[in-house]
Amino acid sequence: MAPTAGSDGKVAKKPRLPRNYPTEDKKKRLHPRQKFFGQQKRKLRANITPGTVLILLAGRHKGKRVVFLKQLNSGLLLVTGPYHLNGCPLRRINQAYVISTKTKLDIKGLKIPDRLNDEYFRRQKLRKPKHTEGEIFDTKKEVYTVSEERKQDQAEVDKQLLDVIRTNPEKKMLFGYLGAMFSLNNKQYPHLMQF
Repeated sequence: MAPTAGSDGKVAKKPRLPRNYPTEDKKKRLHPRQKFFGQQKRKLRANITPGTVLILLAGRHKGKRVVFLKQLNSGLLLVTGPYHLNGCPLRRINQAYVISTKTKLDIKGLKIPDRLNDEYFRRQKLRKPKHTEGEIFDTKKEVYTVSEERKQDQAEVDKQLLDVIRTNPEKKMLFGYLGAMFSLNNKQYPHLMQF
């Protein structure tokens, strides 16, 4: 390396480029003890328990208050609005993107269908029409539509959850609380607030 003098008078070495480059990139082998994502243990924050009301911080429904139902195998949280109150359907969300509140619902009697797992929420690939089918310029984008199975599952879970809210002594407050959006005003700092 050839030494060069900087503006402050110190001598710094200038890095040289390599003389040859490999034609193919070699795949790096993983360390044998390195855990893959599928083998990692999923830890849930201590203040997030089934029935806890959470505030979503990211995504299409950010600012909405939702009820935590259970943790899925992938570590993501299964939450719902309920859809009737605030328009948030059954969704998966990472626990890094939620704020847990002190408000809790007793959902021990709630029956969540077993089919509500990670595979259930996996994105469906839309089929592109082949050029042999129909006209070349007559291609319309397929739009995602909610399946009847999802609508039925949403209605089933919402019905049970709304019954739990109705039996709660503070039901009027809960209906308004879950339906309202979360936002901060001037001089309100989240790190100083208790939720």
